[in-house]
Amino acid sequence: MNDLSSQSENILLQCSAINKEFSGVKANSNVSITVGKSQIHALLGENGAGKSTLVKIIYGLLQPDSGTMRFSDAEYAPKSPKDARELGVGMVFQHFSLFEPLSAFDNILLGLDKNIDVKSLREEVKTLSESYGLEVNLSSYIGDLSAGERQRVEIIRALLQKPKLLIMDEPTSVLTPFECEKLFKTLKKLASEGTSILYISHKLKEISFLCDTASVLRKGELIGEYDPKKMTAKALGELMVGQTLSQPKRPSATKKKNRVLSVSMAEVKPDTQFGVTLKNINFDVHQSEILGLGGVAGNGQEELMQLITGERIDRSIDIKYLDSNIQLLNPHKRRELGMAFAPEERLGHSAVGSLSLSENSLITDPKKRFQTNLGFIDFDELRNYTESVIEKFNVKTTGAQAVASSLSGGNLQKFVVGREVGQRPSLLVVNQPTWGVDALSAANIREAIVEIANSGAAVILISQDLDELLEISNKVAFLTNGLLSIPTETKNIKSSEIGALMGGLRAGETI
Repeated sequence: MNDLSSQSENILLQCSAINKEFSGVKANSNVSITVGKSQIHALLGENGAGKSTLVKIIYGLLQPDSGTMRFSDAEYAPKSPKDARELGVGMVFQHFSLFEPLSAFDNILLGLDKNIDVKSLREEVKTLSESYGLEVNLSSYIGDLSAGERQRVEIIRALLQKPKLLIMDEPTSVLTPFECEKLFKTLKKLASEGTSILYISHKLKEISFLCDTASVLRKGELIGEYDPKKMTAKALGELMVGQTLSQPKRPSATKKKNRVLSVSMAEVKPDTQFGVTLKNINFDVHQSEILGLGGVAGNGQEELMQLITGERIDRSIDIKYLDSNIQLLNPHKRRELGMAFAPEERLGHSAVGSLSLSENSLITDPKKRFQTNLGFIDFDELRNYTESVIEKFNVKTTGAQAVASSLSGGNLQKFVVGREVGQRPSLLVVNQPTWGVDALSAANIREAIVEIANSGAAVILISQDLDELLEISNKVAFLTNGLLSIPTETKNIKSSEIGALMGGLRAGETI
């Protein structure tokens, strides 16, 4: 057998000169990649580089304007995801394709193309869940699950189909390091058994650890293929964005600064059947201070966020903002006082998908900066503000009038955080600010958070990214089963202590 024949036999997917254009904007320009059998192949690029477009073409959600594909040594041109799945291609999306009114199990069942015995499916899901560290209450409604729990449902659903090629779009963005480690072991086992994996992630350290090859896209074009194991995460990130990456420094907060927010609660039961009870939570955050709140998804982060923002009102708790009681105020009233919020779920929660970016800026403006003295909207001022956010945070979009749903996940993320930071609040509460964004954008977002803290604002940073928490937070605490660990000075934390903090270390206890 000659080398060419042997090489051909080792190829599972081959994309040749793929082109795709949207309204004059080239999302993919002559992109060619080859994914080998049993290979874990990374697809890298900054937000808007064309990664999502390419994998949607491979999965049958989009058709290329030109170019060809071959899969398992046969012509491949899926017209729908169903076609792709039947041929052996599965996908885990960055944005969840789940029905909120249905249970987790019902969503898994709906995602399967063939009839299956319900009892045996439950057993198989349970086995997969335990093996991969993807525990989720199958009876829970999707609407009651955190983003991390929803993503676990997506991963389980894809793995049940036993695909030849598994496309994974940001699968670890809401997983803990321990869950990531278990997932990586599973993916390596799948690859060793013959499954190929096309892996998209902005967590470049995991690319170096997990992947065999990395194809890098920039502005819709393939700039090259690299061996990630021979490169640092920083070098990969700089290839993606085409410039040097800098690392922000945390603000220099001191205890002498004024207290901005004080939160105290004995016990707050959830308002949904599958929510988390918050117990004995007490913390303060001061001017020019970033308080990082970490922990595994589904341990009370969303419930705590709702109480801080006013989405949920509870008379039993005590929340003071600049020494004024605000626990009975709704989100709009809290915004009027100088608070700003960026919830975890951007599309539908932080931004209305059917509205333009300008309109999304308007509806979250409590200070009526865009109104004239006569009460009319100053559309020029509104557009200028929105475009300033787009420019500062490098949001890839056609302009201020683009609808929010037209943006990629990472670009919408950048816009939402930029919009909130741009209001110059006294308190910024942000949940998973860099989820799904590229290395340069993540650095820019962190730099903006540090900048606003240095200007005197207090920041509550809720994140599952430990590196992010330790990099820019002055203090960190971890939520576990609704309990908050003692807030600890970041500079005093050792890596060996993080597990104890995530396990629920309380005030008065020692590590």
